[in-house]
Amino acid sequence: MAKLVKKVVGREIRAKSKILRKKPAPKPLSLKRAPQNPIIEPRSYAWESKATFNPAAFLSDGKVYIIYRAIGEDDSSTLGYARSDDGLRIRDRLPYFVYKRWSGGSKPDLSLSPIVYLSGGGWNGGCEDPRLTLLGDRVYMLYTAFDGWGSVRIALTSISLEDFKKKKWNWQKAVMISPPHEIHKNWVLFPEKILGRFAILHSLSPRIKIDYFNSLDELDGKNFIHSVHQGSPEWGKRERGIRGVGPTPIKTRLGWLILYHGIEERDPGQYKLFAMILDAKDPTRIIYRSPSPILEPEKFYENEGHKWGVIYSCGAVVLNKKLFVYYGGADRVACVASIELEDLLEDLRNNKVAKLKNNKLEDVPLPK
Repeated sequence: MAKLVKKVVGREIRAKSKILRKKPAPKPLSLKRAPQNPIIEPRSYAWESKATFNPAAFLSDGKVYIIYRAIGEDDSSTLGYARSDDGLRIRDRLPYFVYKRWSGGSKPDLSLSPIVYLSGGGWNGGCEDPRLTLLGDRVYMLYTAFDGWGSVRIALTSISLEDFKKKKWNWQKAVMISPPHEIHKNWVLFPEKILGRFAILHSLSPRIKIDYFNSLDELDGKNFIHSVHQGSPEWGKRERGIRGVGPTPIKTRLGWLILYHGIEERDPGQYKLFAMILDAKDPTRIIYRSPSPILEPEKFYENEGHKWGVIYSCGAVVLNKKLFVYYGGADRVACVASIELEDLLEDLRNNKVAKLKNNKLEDVPLPK
């Protein structure tokens, strides 16, 4: 009996010893916030006195060009301009808005039933949450067009890079690319053609959905991209917590880097930022996916505003091998956080691989 007790005790000691020697779980990799945050805040101008947030960005000639959403005295959303030379500090910012459009015209369509839609406090409609894509010598912009009544759609416009840099705001007339009578947000245009065609990503869950076009002129206001929405059969199959894609995709050595918004069960209501890698040739295939957020609302400027606990990114660029992510904090201010791109890629590659199974995304450990 004594030998048996000694044997059992010995096993327990060895087991506890293994637990003590076990290495602690690696700390999730996260972006580093700029000490200058917020980098864009509301000013006294009537068009941006209440909020300046959800910035989009693109890189050209080593400079970061930013278009941000602004809300002013009339509670409508317009778009402002800023520029950074180092990715962190704003060196140029205009005192007037550079884009203002209603969805489908100057007045809402009152024949539609009104919808309950509050996005960043802009209850009076306008252009929301832009995404910028530089393709060749042209800057394309997708944005959420809300008419202030019953229509929330995706609009597409563009401007020449030359005019953009010269601040000649000759935007092409916007066209609606999502169908009427449906609510759509968070669509992005890839920054290069894929297999010779323009590509627009418009759904992350329950599966990646991308529509391809020989010319974006095919989207003429009569032909639409059909995606997942509240009235579609796929709506109930979406993965819990996924809210939609953030910035324009970024091409990397591993594939397309996608940053997206998500909500975790432990923090319901908080918008956090996650990352995934899509296959370079077939971006409907997920290769890697971050097991935890790479940025979550912790600072006062991400929790004190029009909506607490919100990090919402519409823009990201790679400058000097560093990834700069531009995001809105608490639906009120614009901020930036960064990380060495290679560090993020290695973290994604070494930690998790994502696979599609039964229309749901599942994370499984990488084979060793």
